[in-house]
Amino acid sequence: MTRLLRTVRLDPSDALVFPRAAEPGEWAVPGGFCFWDEDPARMEGRRRQAFRAGFLGLSSFGWSTLVEVAEAGPAERAAAVAALAAHLRAAFGAPDEATARAAAEEEIAFAESLCEHPPGTLVALARSAEGGEQRERFRTLHERPREHRAFETLPVFATVSVEGEEEDPIRPDLARMARTNR
Repeated sequence: MTRLLRTVRLDPSDALVFPRAAEPGEWAVPGGFCFWDEDPARMEGRRRQAFRAGFLGLSSFGWSTLVEVAEAGPAERAAAVAALAAHLRAAFGAPDEATARAAAEEEIAFAESLCEHPPGTLVALARSAEGGEQRERFRTLHERPREHRAFETLPVFATVSVEGEEEDPIRPDLARMARTNR
């Protein structure tokens, strides 16, 4: 048994801000490789949002803002590797199955390395370009033990200031995106 990342959808915003939203419950990887040939400064709209905050779902190859740590058996892990390898061949031109499988194994292993938290832990991603290279930052949201909860004051999300990681806030026009997504 291992742990992998699984997509989560807390509200419908992923369908509005990404080119394609992942379905809830898909196995996922960070997916930064999807942007290797692009200049983030030239990205716009939904593609830019996928770059900045998206995890790649391995069934739809859509994007998810949040993933959770989940238990996965050997068959589920193997299926995730196979799906990603097939996608690497079809969408990114991997030269052969062995090369695609090796790259998929590496990406799945990276995703597993992010899962050293209890199952159910939510993980968010902030991706940026710095000095011509991609930088990925991962943050976790841990559930507080039930006996210590005060539901009247329980925040859904909290803002945390991290020194040295200032970035302009993302302020998508959700109303405009909804109109153009019809």
